[in-house]
Amino acid sequence: MTGVATVHRHDHLAPETYGPVPCKRQRLRRDDRYRAEPVEHRCGFRSHGHDDHNALHVRLMVRVVRRAEPYATNQNACMPATPTPHGLDFVRERFVDTNGIRMHLVEAGPDDGSVVVLCHGFPESWYSWRHQLRALGDAGYRVIAPDQRGYGQTDMPDDVDAYTQLHLVGDLVGMLDASGIDQAVVVGHDWGAPVAWNAAALRPDRFIAMSALSVHWTGIHPYSGPPTAAMRRAVQGGFLYVLYFQEPGVAEAELDADIRRSMARFLYSLSGDIPRAEYRFFDTLAIDLSGVLNDPPGPLPWLSDHDLDVFAGEFARKGTFRGGINWYRNIDANAALLAPFVGRRVEQPALFIGAEFDSIFGQTRDAVEATRTAVPRLQQVWISGSGHWVQQERPDEVNAALLAFLGSLPRW
Repeated sequence: MTGVATVHRHDHLAPETYGPVPCKRQRLRRDDRYRAEPVEHRCGFRSHGHDDHNALHVRLMVRVVRRAEPYATNQNACMPATPTPHGLDFVRERFVDTNGIRMHLVEAGPDDGSVVVLCHGFPESWYSWRHQLRALGDAGYRVIAPDQRGYGQTDMPDDVDAYTQLHLVGDLVGMLDASGIDQAVVVGHDWGAPVAWNAAALRPDRFIAMSALSVHWTGIHPYSGPPTAAMRRAVQGGFLYVLYFQEPGVAEAELDADIRRSMARFLYSLSGDIPRAEYRFFDTLAIDLSGVLNDPPGPLPWLSDHDLDVFAGEFARKGTFRGGINWYRNIDANAALLAPFVGRRVEQPALFIGAEFDSIFGQTRDAVEATRTAVPRLQQVWISGSGHWVQQERPDEVNAALLAFLGSLPRW
């Protein structure tokens, strides 16, 4: 689940992108659900004439309490990490030192095969690519799926500023160097897609082709101010998950309290399985993530209890989603840091894989086709019935598309 401004210009931030913007009265009415929530009154607003029975005041009280909650007080952070074994006997694992961090890699296929790097998104891990590791490995490719910076068994730097796109592309370049690999095809999904796009644009000497799932790319544009400021104007005080992620500690306090449930809700709420009438991820009337995420009815056709346990176990290693959320906190920095590369295009062969019910950007064939000025050798494949987690929801179709694309390339 990626950040809008990392791949889109500000003209994609129109209010209609997120649905109706709530008026003040609507926001207060939605806050009524917090009136009965027991909270400690720490803010001292009464001395300033605030009323404890006022809905807006209650919302502020709730938020003050949540922001004051440190990472270490959540239950998962205090529990020993007990990751669930993935049980995949066709993969091998190793670590490399790259770009100042220690990175965990999962591989499949022959060591002498042409290399394909698979970059996951949020909130995921290398395990998101379990179906592609097998299929591409069986086809003779050397497939490498890293836990990216801040995830799983890869290091999670403390500094929020250590999660820019330049860091993330640098991690991949250093990974290739540490592995003795000259060139690779890079594939990314969700947040991994901007990493793949930028890796292809900035280092075409190392990444000879690329594929992006779910997130297309309009190129690198001149800096015109912080993208999050444009988002705030677009939603006019309403809720947007990207903005909710900006203040350190706020989203973590909510998500880290129950890592497994948080994973389940994210995966279900953005999937093709949720009834369209229940979909609410861009509901601007929400107060926090509980207002935009739904609990699944049970295991999904593509997500077993074991799969969910593996995902949750990878985040339980660190006890927090903070590493992945820090990527969102660099959206503004990315826009400024990439400014020297304005005009760069992805000249290499590029495959975009879209899904019918992927709602992160409301993308369409026409919208993706319009990016051809930045990606002249663009190809598109669209998969019906799937939501955002397309390589997990429709693995056979994604595998077929990737294998056809890889097979069309000269051997590297």
